[in-house]
Amino acid sequence: MEMRITKEPAGCWRVLTLSLLWMHLSLSQGHLNQDTMETDVFEPASAFSDLEFGALNTYTGPGNNDTRSNKELPIILWWSASLFPHFPGQTERIDCPRASCLVTKNRKVQLYKRTKSIIFYGTDFRAYEAPLPRLPHQTWALFHEESPMNNYLLSHSPGIRLFNYTATFRRESDYPLSLQWLPSLDYLTGPAVSLQEKNRWRRDGLAPVLYMQSHCDVPSDRDRYVQELMKYIQIDSYGKCLNNKKFPSQRLEDTSTATMEDDEFMSFVSRYKFHLALENGICSDYMTEKLWRPMYQGAVPVYRGSPSVLDWMPNNHSIVLIDDFPSPKDLADFLLSLDRNDAEYLRYLKYKQPGGITNHFLVDSMERREWGVNDMSKPNYLNGFECLVCDRENERQVAERAHKRAPLSVPLPEPRIATNSHMGCPLPTPGYGKVEDLTENDSWMQMWPQDYWQSLDQAEGLEAMILHNETDPGKLWDYIHDMMMKRGRHH
Repeated sequence: MEMRITKEPAGCWRVLTLSLLWMHLSLSQGHLNQDTMETDVFEPASAFSDLEFGALNTYTGPGNNDTRSNKELPIILWWSASLFPHFPGQTERIDCPRASCLVTKNRKVQLYKRTKSIIFYGTDFRAYEAPLPRLPHQTWALFHEESPMNNYLLSHSPGIRLFNYTATFRRESDYPLSLQWLPSLDYLTGPAVSLQEKNRWRRDGLAPVLYMQSHCDVPSDRDRYVQELMKYIQIDSYGKCLNNKKFPSQRLEDTSTATMEDDEFMSFVSRYKFHLALENGICSDYMTEKLWRPMYQGAVPVYRGSPSVLDWMPNNHSIVLIDDFPSPKDLADFLLSLDRNDAEYLRYLKYKQPGGITNHFLVDSMERREWGVNDMSKPNYLNGFECLVCDRENERQVAERAHKRAPLSVPLPEPRIATNSHMGCPLPTPGYGKVEDLTENDSWMQMWPQDYWQSLDQAEGLEAMILHNETDPGKLWDYIHDMMMKRGRHH
């Protein structure tokens, strides 16, 4: 496929919206209307046996007044079975704040009339494996807390607008997961290695800056930047990427014994004054342990990642932003000046002092967050998101019934449609330098811009298949080929 590194062309084949898709699904001659759905379109009246209905476990949430039996509840299907947040069964009743549902990972219910929504895991969602045809009575929900690099299809409008409900790292999603790597505010204020001890390690030869990465060749192209930064400041680099230093013990070298949360490992890396914290993908609100762990340890993150990261910081002087500096040399000069000035360095750790967290947005966001991280007193975000979908699907069902009873006075509920603000991430750019300066055989150039634009082709191909009531997802490549041929004729 042709690699495109410019902005998306505004061809007429890109003006479709999910509203049109929704209308098409509802009115298409390829689908049967509500009167014939019961007997012709769907599998047997129940994909669950009476025994299974009777033996279901119940996930008890905040509770509700829903007295319906299991056989009357709407069904939510987890398409990605590995993410199903109930063990050990495959079907369970959930009692959510407003209503109840059955949730299952049994794909046999895909065509069942009571299966109202399908939840997909973003990393596993592939256009060539989507459950087709998309049925008019079903919504699609997206759970995607991982890096944008895992599936750039979701960063394009034709991809994200396939979904009606979202749980992503973006604050604009229906169920935001922006703070998924921050267990609590207390995590930030814990004790740190003293500056006196850090300075002693510096005098003994430790570099001022730590880089520790074994995931190389990523969309953010972080190694290219760090390699340039190394020309101007000493950096101890562990792991497979730009390795120039060995751990002091075999145990620390072995990732099977020394994990990131291991006490010995944490004690070792906390000796450094600065930690290079570069995310593998650049996207608003995408922040991982690379940012929060150094803050927990009392080191200063030197950060590149979410452009909106300052919105979430404990105060306005907590991290050093790489993109505030015109060049790696300028950044290195600044870090060296902080390394020599204890008072200025300690300003970056003021959030650890009593009253040091002054960002009300961060405090309020943590207080509003209904799910917990390593907190057994709160639900996890998987259960939380499925309850959001359950409650909204019950609301939709009530609204549709009201419309059916009084079609002239009660309009059909408008479909919820995700937008680019729920996930959309920009085209990857080089970590250092300009894209036009890269050679044709540059490995990053050959991989990530191409992956980004090819994922757009796949998103548009899937959208076209849904519009044409396609039943075979394996025909995706035929649809993409046809689109590219039409595109060629229009240019």
